[in-house]
Amino acid sequence: MNTFAEGRVILIDKPIDWTSFDAVHKIRNLVKTKKVGHAGTLDPLATGLLIICTGKFTKRINEYMAQVKEYTGSITLGATTPTYDLESEPINEKPVDHISTEMIHAATAPFIGEILQVPPAHSAIKVNGKRVYELARQGVEVKLEPRKLTIHEFEITSVEMPKVFFRVLCSTGTYIRSLANDFGEALGCGGYLSSLRRTKIGDFSVDDAQTIDQFREMILASREGE
Repeated sequence: MNTFAEGRVILIDKPIDWTSFDAVHKIRNLVKTKKVGHAGTLDPLATGLLIICTGKFTKRINEYMAQVKEYTGSITLGATTPTYDLESEPINEKPVDHISTEMIHAATAPFIGEILQVPPAHSAIKVNGKRVYELARQGVEVKLEPRKLTIHEFEITSVEMPKVFFRVLCSTGTYIRSLANDFGEALGCGGYLSSLRRTKIGDFSVDDAQTIDQFREMILASREGE
């Protein structure tokens, strides 16, 4: 067990409705070491790859966070939400009958390459020491500056209106929620992120990750074998 205190990289497939900190807290309790951190937040409604580092590997968190990430998920067209995802209720409903599959595929082009993206108002970015999602909940309007980032690939994998399924390969700092909102705006009908799964971070893949339950069972089994 002391190998965790010394340093390990743990790949976890984060379940839906868990925060990234929930996963870190659970792992910290299981491996019984204080030095535990994650390399890149996943929103509670997102699932998939979470890199958790212990011991000396916590020094490499920034290195892992800087790597290219792959996501899959779905965008629901025909409405928007204040949070750009299902953390809030859809509003501003618009018809989508006129939107063809060809239009959807064509709408990805402007988002590929180096782009400027405005982060969501409901995000953990700090302005004057306060997180903007806290300000947004208080009704305080904050103007966030656009950030330069790179979308390496933006592929539409299937269309089941009003849902559009996608795969994105992007640089660190990309908000897929903002991409979903901006994509809906580009089509003129609005859109919000309705599901999200992180599948890769650099060379790390969710295919090699364990669920929290699998990790717990592995730890308990190793204790029984001691």
